[in-house]
Amino acid sequence: MLLWERITDGFTQAAPPELGLAAIIAIVLAAAVLSLPRRSWRYFGLFVTVVHELGHATAALLTLQRVTGITLRLDHSGTTTSMGRRGWRAAFTTFWGYPVPAMVGAALVWSAAHGWAGAALSAGALVLVAALVLIRNGQGVLILGGSAAVALALVWFGGGASAGYACLVLGIALLVGSCRDWVKVMRVHARRRDLSSSDAYLLRGTTGVPSPLWLGLFALVIGAALVLALGPIALIAGSAGSSGTGA
Repeated sequence: MLLWERITDGFTQAAPPELGLAAIIAIVLAAAVLSLPRRSWRYFGLFVTVVHELGHATAALLTLQRVTGITLRLDHSGTTTSMGRRGWRAAFTTFWGYPVPAMVGAALVWSAAHGWAGAALSAGALVLVAALVLIRNGQGVLILGGSAAVALALVWFGGGASAGYACLVLGIALLVGSCRDWVKVMRVHARRRDLSSSDAYLLRGTTGVPSPLWLGLFALVIGAALVLALGPIALIAGSAGSSGTGA
């Protein structure tokens, strides 16, 4: 019950973290350590894949389709299976994969800047735990179960200012990870190998619209998320600077 209380207590607004330039640089570096080196990406990239597949699942549910399962693999690939009417619903569901980690990252940064970091961490933990019922393979249980365990740990230890720091690091890392995955899918198309793993290729088959256009739309949404994340970061830095000036 104590863990449940921590989760529910998170759904209250708190004071956003006050960060100076040095702290912001440290947070950006921490996010880069998660999302850029190969060794850390080997693990954090699995979480980015989780968010990617949950984006597909959410889009399917929003279009009144039934999600029958999610498969996650240790090579950073995944598949979300849904049943329902085809046509534009299938295209909508397929589109919301690559852009979603960036959107979630921007939402986490916004939450940290406006005092809702605890709510974001609690909501994320609940979504990950609930999504376990959709997993259809052993590797997926390991990946999503590990992600859910980390999310619950962040809720448990992430009260107060530390929740804001965790949200900022995770949010920025997801933004970087989304860009990294987009570059990866661009390379797939440039080499014309393993195209079946590309949502843009699948969208071309569903809609007849060329893959480069879909890749461009992915980039547009990811870029918009990056721009939107700059405002909350500037807000945090500005408030810290104002309080420091007043002192």
